[in-house]
Amino acid sequence: MARRNDKKVDYFRPIRHIAVGCLVIVLFATFVLWRSDTSRAERVRVAVVDFVLPNLEWALVPVTEAVNLATQIRSYAFLQRQNRELRDELRRLKAWRETALQLEQENARLLNLNKARLDPALTVVTGKVIADSGSPYRHSVLLNVGRVRDGITDGWAVTDGLGLVGRILGVGQHSSRVLLLTDSASRVPVTIRPSGQSALLVGDNSRSPVLELIDAPNDVRPGDRVVSSGAGRVLPADLLVGSVLLDRDGRLRLRLAADYHRMKFLRVLRSPPSEKLDAPAVLVGPLLPEVEAVQAEGENADG
Repeated sequence: MARRNDKKVDYFRPIRHIAVGCLVIVLFATFVLWRSDTSRAERVRVAVVDFVLPNLEWALVPVTEAVNLATQIRSYAFLQRQNRELRDELRRLKAWRETALQLEQENARLLNLNKARLDPALTVVTGKVIADSGSPYRHSVLLNVGRVRDGITDGWAVTDGLGLVGRILGVGQHSSRVLLLTDSASRVPVTIRPSGQSALLVGDNSRSPVLELIDAPNDVRPGDRVVSSGAGRVLPADLLVGSVLLDRDGRLRLRLAADYHRMKFLRVLRSPPSEKLDAPAVLVGPLLPEVEAVQAEGENADG
């Protein structure tokens, strides 16, 4: 009886050895050819490159598509992260909106409890800027609101919705001139917060007016908020003017809150006329007998 051979013959092992040997020989020959400096080797290299490169374009397509796909994936990840940040910011803004509404309602209740009465005479007239001074030594603009139709009066404050721009200085029948805070003739009393320091905002024909006559300059910091003080009834109080800025020379200046580059429409604040006190004694109280006697002697002497 013939003996069976259960061992399987591996026919692929010699083939692998032959393939690996051929690959080593080809790589070695390519290395020798590429390192050779002869003219014949150079012609062979050029011919090989001319033959291989055009035929490799189809092989580079997957690589190019893979790179584009990776770029798109990164862009998608960036957009997703940005959307997440925007959603978080929107959520925070909604929370702040609710807080603002609650504070507004609370403020209304407190005003009702305290029977506080706001000044209803401070109204707004909106005018369009029709011309500017056009001079580097004079900063002013012309509005299309005047004395006849709108009742504009000298000295009224002018804002752009963001901050104080200047005040009315010169009124015509149908137009008025606004002296800007940057003009060298502008002098506005202001208050610096939170320190409460009083100062005088002086224009010097630059975009950043100078803060002078500060009570305690050491208590003022860059970035402090500056509002109109209302001193001397020049302008209404608590109008936003800007923030403190420290220049290179160490002088305190003001970064204006108003946008001087986009002044198309300005708002004129109608200030109520100041009340004249014809009889101050009535407000203060009855005169003393000695004062009445002195006044009577003065009237008799005049008579």
